[in-house]
Amino acid sequence: MKRKLIAAIGIAGMMVSIAACGGDNGDGGGKAKDGYAGQTLTVWVMDGSSPDKWQKDVAAAFEAKTKAKVKFEIQQWNGIQQKLTTALSEENPPDVFEIGNTQTPAYAKTGGLADLADLKASIGADWTESLNKSAVYEGKQYAAPWYFANRVVLYNKKIWAEAGIKDVPRTRDEFYDALKRIGEKTDAEPIYLPGQNWYHFVGLVIGEGGELVRKEGDKYVSNLDDPKVAAAMETYKKFQALSKAPKDKDEATPQQGEVFAKGKVGAIIGMGWEAGIAVKANPKLEKDIGYFTIPGATADKPEGVFLGGSNLAVAAGSKKQELAKEFLKIALSDEFEGRLAEENGVIPNKESLQSHLKGNPAAEAAAPAAAGGGTTPLIPEWAAVENEPNPIKAYMTAVLNGKSPAEAAKQVEGEFNKRLAQKQ
Repeated sequence: MKRKLIAAIGIAGMMVSIAACGGDNGDGGGKAKDGYAGQTLTVWVMDGSSPDKWQKDVAAAFEAKTKAKVKFEIQQWNGIQQKLTTALSEENPPDVFEIGNTQTPAYAKTGGLADLADLKASIGADWTESLNKSAVYEGKQYAAPWYFANRVVLYNKKIWAEAGIKDVPRTRDEFYDALKRIGEKTDAEPIYLPGQNWYHFVGLVIGEGGELVRKEGDKYVSNLDDPKVAAAMETYKKFQALSKAPKDKDEATPQQGEVFAKGKVGAIIGMGWEAGIAVKANPKLEKDIGYFTIPGATADKPEGVFLGGSNLAVAAGSKKQELAKEFLKIALSDEFEGRLAEENGVIPNKESLQSHLKGNPAAEAAAPAAAGGGTTPLIPEWAAVENEPNPIKAYMTAVLNGKSPAEAAKQVEGEFNKRLAQKQ
């Protein structure tokens, strides 16, 4: 499933009117003797996030339990920030809405999201911690984790067999050795790894236990000069040296799935849905595509990964907050969370539900890394950092072109800090 997480938010000045609305459960939000009969809950979900049958069955279960109806409204990722910002500042916002996990802190800071501490206590005790982190801001639960995805290794089984490799690697060193063997034993490019596949770099930083920013006084500044970040970049550089990919482009320029489709690349690091790009370009390749978890330093712990995904939130201005929470209890139940994972091949919010991914090789490869994954810094100030030209991409290219990690960090520090200092 292809979807973009939009991290740049720019929601300064939002929610002046919401503070006055608060969590009023009167006038349409209260529970009558016959449940919530006659009420309709508005739910915004993004295009492609939830199958039609899932929506239909959730709506039926919701009506059976509450006697209220739910109205799903499908939204597009393109332009959603401004549309949601505007909607949340109006008198009748959507009651429940899907929000990108890295967007959540900025909306929480402005007061746009209702506190869901009681929901966490009732149904979220076993939510996977790494997936729930983005739903928490300054210690409060402002959203609920819904579904996630992370990168895996997509490899060409035929090329690996030609190189005499029988088993998929379980450690970073085994992975590197396998790729080197491909370079020595075949005419294929061992790995296509462009110099600015920065979400994979973020995963390596997470794997090292590093942070991209640090706090100095009351502000955040670049932490690219940290030894843990440097170690992650050195790992990236080691693998990138086995690739012919440009050092100053990302995985979408050109689409690495289309490069992989030509059948001359041993592996790429990407999302599972990128296999679909390759198969569309070259249907004959489908039988040769395999997947495995990105190996970490040791066999017992996968490599760190960036966790992209979505949370579900309740508008602070909704007059139907209790009804909204009833909806979330159903949508996030083991039954419907498990079904979403099974039908869309996404990582569910509980490790116990990963059994629903069985039979989906890309999702099965992604799941083991989820518990140890993470995100970009969960601070509202982060949004501007990702805007092009992204200083982290510039840092990566500088290192790949010969600068030391410390020199490259110094080179982009000014722009990085300038963006972190922008008003939210």
